[in-house]
Amino acid sequence: MVGILALQGDFYKHRSILNTIGVESIYVKTKSDLEKTRALIIPGGESTTLSKLIERFSLREPLVRFSEKYSIMGTCAGMIMLSSSYGNSVQKGVNLLNIMDFSIVRNAWGSQIDSFEQKISLKEFGINELNAIFIRAPKVNEIGKKIVKVGYFDKNPVIVEDNLHLAMSFHPELDNDSRLYKYFLNKNYYET
Repeated sequence: MVGILALQGDFYKHRSILNTIGVESIYVKTKSDLEKTRALIIPGGESTTLSKLIERFSLREPLVRFSEKYSIMGTCAGMIMLSSSYGNSVQKGVNLLNIMDFSIVRNAWGSQIDSFEQKISLKEFGINELNAIFIRAPKVNEIGKKIVKVGYFDKNPVIVEDNLHLAMSFHPELDNDSRLYKYFLNKNYYET
């Protein structure tokens, strides 16, 4: 079963896409919810709030332990939470999970009014064209050695993959595009 962290953000949109592709899912709000899953999606939202809620619900250590065995996909704020803290300019109040080997700069594409959609090519991920929706999106600042695949928009990394996890600075769920979900679930990340 795929879990969707349901503390804050657009978690219901992710579940809707999983439903359309026939994947059973559960909202994750507790450690016991997490233990029922074999893959996890961390949705977009507001990273400061998400960080505080992860602490409040005592999910930090369970999420880190989960990531050592099972795959996580993060979108926007989820990408921020998966990133590492070395060499970046994440603002105070966000306690990163330090799961993936890259760092980010929050809101680097601009504020809410600077949100935009852009057709991008993600051929590295088997997708010729995808409508990427950027909302107060993070930019990748530094990529570490454990990252095995990177997709770019305008020479900026917008999606990164290591051998277990996938993180993107945009919102595929807002365009009801299931291709990155299928990619995530079909890359030997997820066992039913």
